[in-house]
Amino acid sequence: MAVHNDLGKHGEQIAIDYLMAKGYQILETNYRFQKAEVDIIAKMEDTLAVVEVKTRSTKVFGDPHEFLKPKQIERIVTVIDHYIQSKQLDVEVRFDVIAIVKTNSTTDIQHLENAYFHF
Repeated sequence: MAVHNDLGKHGEQIAIDYLMAKGYQILETNYRFQKAEVDIIAKMEDTLAVVEVKTRSTKVFGDPHEFLKPKQIERIVTVIDHYIQSKQLDVEVRFDVIAIVKTNSTTDIQHLENAYFHF
């Protein structure tokens, strides 16, 4: 596996641990529908948090959350629509980004709630 894939998987685990420490229930990780994937689907009370994790080793090229493109957002919405219908859920949905900058000595975590949509 490429180094950037290892960093991404490590970042997702950091995000899962972070959310669980905040009291979220993790429902799914790497949930796929068609050709799209959602990193984390978590629940806090009656809110479904759809979390995209962006992990980088440096901010030289910008903050990690800036790498989320409109087409990717569109695919994530399609995945979550399918998930909600297939599970017959009646919940509020919030789209979050957890941006992680992981260097050898530090880990910076930024949780952006309602990052790109609010239903």
